[in-house]
Amino acid sequence: MPEQVLEAVGLHRAFADVRAVDDVSFTLPEGGSLGIVGESGSGKTTTARIIVGLERADAGQVRVRGRVRGARSRGRAQRLARAREVQMVFQDPYLSLDSRTSVEDVLRETLRLHFPRADHDRRIRELLDQVGLGTRAADARPRQLSGGQRQRVAIARALAVEPAVLVLDEAVAALDVSVQAQILNLLADIREGTRIGYLFITHDLGVVRCVTDEVIVMRQGRVVEAGPTAEVLAAPQHPYTRLLLESVPRPGWDPEAIAAARRAL
Repeated sequence: MPEQVLEAVGLHRAFADVRAVDDVSFTLPEGGSLGIVGESGSGKTTTARIIVGLERADAGQVRVRGRVRGARSRGRAQRLARAREVQMVFQDPYLSLDSRTSVEDVLRETLRLHFPRADHDRRIRELLDQVGLGTRAADARPRQLSGGQRQRVAIARALAVEPAVLVLDEAVAALDVSVQAQILNLLADIREGTRIGYLFITHDLGVVRCVTDEVIVMRQGRVVEAGPTAEVLAAPQHPYTRLLLESVPRPGWDPEAIAAARRAL
């Protein structure tokens, strides 16, 4: 059995009277890919932020390779080591990249911070090749790149620290369909070559179907269904999962019936 690279155990997070995350648990094996799906307000992004460390859970634990994550790290070395465990790729890479900084400098800054004694030139070339950019993109600024190219840069920056887990929060939602396919194929190749664990946060069931092994469905902060992706999407057991599937436009799609089913939940 592969090692559980990530474990979330009984996570809770409330904002005033709203339970954004309510007793959420799941595991992610090394080299695995887990999808968390749900509509806006389901709690999936708050869960992701807890995993990364951008939010603190009110209760519960996050473990990476069996070590509890979440306690405040003491000292710079511990903080950097903790940051290397889990990296995040956001929906809009333009907002997470410095518009004044070239691709090469983005990667060099990350490498210099985490691996000061490494051969940065060699590693930058490796990262650019790994995400399908090549060294020709090294001098470009974010505004000179397409959306898909910027997302490749964001992925390369995350991979630079050699994380155990990569959290992708709607990472292809802002891209054209053809570019989405390219990025998803790239991520599949990277996972096969590195055994990194992926946590996909998305509302897009097509993405989940293509790139995840397991899926959990969240509604109002709680997990309402979980299991192998193919089984959950082929024969959903919870009414909310069925509603999500029925909400995807297709021939014979009846938005009024879907709206009625939503009100009845």
